[in-house]
Amino acid sequence: MENQVLGRTGRLVSVVGLGTWQLGTDWGEISDDESRAVLEAALEAGVTFYDTADVYGDGRSEQAIGAFLKDHGDAGITVATKMGRRAEQVPENYVLPHFREWADRSRRNLGVDTLDLVQLHCPPSAVYSTTEVYDALDQLVSEGVMAAYGVSVEKASEALEAIARPNVATVQIILNAFRLKPLEEVLPAASAAGVGIIARVPLASGLLSGRYTKDTRFPESDHRSYNRQGEAFDVGETFSGVDFETGVTAAAEFSELVRTTLGDTGLTAAQAAIAWVWQQPGVSTVIPGARSAEQARSNAEAGAAPTLGPLFNSGVREIYDQHFRAAVHERW
Repeated sequence: MENQVLGRTGRLVSVVGLGTWQLGTDWGEISDDESRAVLEAALEAGVTFYDTADVYGDGRSEQAIGAFLKDHGDAGITVATKMGRRAEQVPENYVLPHFREWADRSRRNLGVDTLDLVQLHCPPSAVYSTTEVYDALDQLVSEGVMAAYGVSVEKASEALEAIARPNVATVQIILNAFRLKPLEEVLPAASAAGVGIIARVPLASGLLSGRYTKDTRFPESDHRSYNRQGEAFDVGETFSGVDFETGVTAAAEFSELVRTTLGDTGLTAAQAAIAWVWQQPGVSTVIPGARSAEQARSNAEAGAAPTLGPLFNSGVREIYDQHFRAAVHERW
């Protein structure tokens, strides 16, 4: 597993981390034992960065990680959580008293005195340009409530606003072979400022694994069923906002690209998709989710993938330009 510095946190983290939204059951039911098995398998495979949020299962994901941390306190683990989505999404709610309340709840869930990294969880766009928000977060850092803070964003413009702030340590953004816009300005700006990039949704909610067909169905409790049109939250979080049927077609082309250009590496389509993300200049870590120990180990193996090369990269761009650019590039 390769490791890199996570922006202004100064922490060394694995280039492939673990996203834990699924441990909160928004991807279908998962038992406590299954959750623990995923966490343990990821650590054994070299994963040292774990991303969660206070709304994942209303704290269930944080609590699972907290129990895990209790048994692995000396493993060099970094946990990033997120806050803000438990309240009405208006800028007026992003103030110091609420930040303190939300952070204290996460500290209890995770069983820690100081949170490694706290990210504002895709708040209203106006929040990113409000100086008082950053002042409040600075106050909590000075008190030792959190060691560092960052933001999670939907749009490239929001990322650029946050990167310009002097104490923002990280920016989390959707980046995958079906969502290339961050490559244009966000990653170069983050690199220049020393801000870490946490790339989420690297498999476009599983599309890039190549396992789905147009007839694939998901459980009703899975956001890939109930958020297809953005009914519950930003549609960009589900299949990266691309049309599912188009995504399946493009994923088949992506799998063929992996076969023809990377066949001798032994990488699966999912591993190639994850490796492609962390190998982009400016990316600190990428956070695929996993619902089984086997999947967690397979994802982690992508952290040791060889350089994928220009032929593969040009193929990714061709697929994006043909199927997605017109529909998604200017939207986020």
